[in-house]
Amino acid sequence: MAQHGLVIRSTGSWYEIRNADGHIFQGRLKGKFKLKDLKVTNPIAVGDRVVFDVEDEAENTAIITDISPRDNYIIRQSVHKTAHGHILAANLDQAVLLATLAMPRTSAGFIDRFLVSAESFRIPTTIVFNKIDILNDEGLEFQQEIIDLYERIGYNCLSTSATEGVGVEEFRALLDQKVTLLAGHSGVGKSSLVNAIAPTLNLRTNEVSSFANKGVHTTTFAEMFELAPETFIIDTPGIKELGLMNTSKTEIGHYFPEMRDRMNQCRFNNCLHINEPGCAIKEAVAEDEIAESRYMSYLSMVEGGDNRR
Repeated sequence: MAQHGLVIRSTGSWYEIRNADGHIFQGRLKGKFKLKDLKVTNPIAVGDRVVFDVEDEAENTAIITDISPRDNYIIRQSVHKTAHGHILAANLDQAVLLATLAMPRTSAGFIDRFLVSAESFRIPTTIVFNKIDILNDEGLEFQQEIIDLYERIGYNCLSTSATEGVGVEEFRALLDQKVTLLAGHSGVGKSSLVNAIAPTLNLRTNEVSSFANKGVHTTTFAEMFELAPETFIIDTPGIKELGLMNTSKTEIGHYFPEMRDRMNQCRFNNCLHINEPGCAIKEAVAEDEIAESRYMSYLSMVEGGDNRR
């Protein structure tokens, strides 16, 4: 008899499925499974709601026969197959992007790419700036300027230190009663922060290599954890780069809230905000109403620039 379940872990070809009773099955796809109009390397993602048949009770195996329609998902360009996407997670209430200004440094371009990906599916995002304990006064001042910039646009921001316990309770409250995608570069302290609020999960953490100033990948596959009833987090592998998928040049500006608000003031309705006359966006940048870093991120996306910046 067919059952409904939630995909809580993906290892490429096998999926862990949790049914309504909390029982976990090892599931795989029946034959070839293609999603209409979506070229992806992973047809099923963590967070997907699926229909499955139990294959072997003793072995706990199941065959996935169908995927329920998704409310939303966050996708990035596949690192290995350029024409394909890789779905990070599906059916989210919110996303939390973990960023650090040192060891390793998260660039403004990377933050903006993630925000655009989330905006394209109307997924609310909070930016959590972790490791504030390693910043000096100048670093903290600079971080506050960045927080002010994003809060002005309408994004919620939080400062934390997993090691010192700063902002940990606020982080816990942020996740309450929601399905949250946690994302960020390797080494930004996702696992440490989660361990600070849910020590029983005991997620693996690794030191950041000071030689390369980059984190070591500790998560290899996305996985969903239940922190409390109705409170789930999806931990993702550290993201090095974030190529945008299925987004046309004319669409990108709509996913920058501060640009979206001014677009109808441009002289041309198909304005790309690059070198067209009478452009309200360029005018707002010149008058410091739109941050130059945000505009540079926009240009990089329109021009198909480096995904890691």
